Amino acid sequence: MKELLEYRVKLVERLGEATIEFCAACTGYNDPFAITVGDWTVHQIAAHTRDVEKSVYGARVRRVLEQENPEFASFDADAWMAKHYRKDEPLTQILDELSASVNGLCEMLKDVPREAWSRVSRHETMGGELTMQLWVERSLAHIEEHLTELKKAGNP
Repeated sequence: MKELLEYRVKLVERLGEATIEFCAACTGYNDPFAITVGDWTVHQIAAHTRDVEKSVYGARVRRVLEQENPEFASFDADAWMAKHYRKDEPLTQILDELSASVNGLCEMLKDVPREAWSRVSRHETMGGELTMQLWVERSLAHIEEHLTELKKAGNP
């Protein structure tokens, strides 16, 4: 049990650290529209990461805490970007919102009782018995995935 509690503390700490690193990586580019990482620019990756954190993983964690066994729909990142992406949105605003969302989530997670980590949810394609801990892990994995992409792309 001690190892599990330590893991969760480190998970929350790493979520905050990864977000700081991600934001630094994004602001390290002179022109966030000039570099393409995969199919998206740095600016698009930042907006996508913020939106997924706020509207998918962060929202799922919060709903698992508030509701009994909530069900989540699948998320289509490309459709979301086509509808919501704004090229004129300042990168600093995007990153500030990402940081605020993650920091709020981390603060909340520090205070949840240990049994809350095992609260379950359902997903339309992944099935049931998906714990709150899984959504926190997915949030971290998503931020780290894009952080790794940015690092591989290199800094101009």
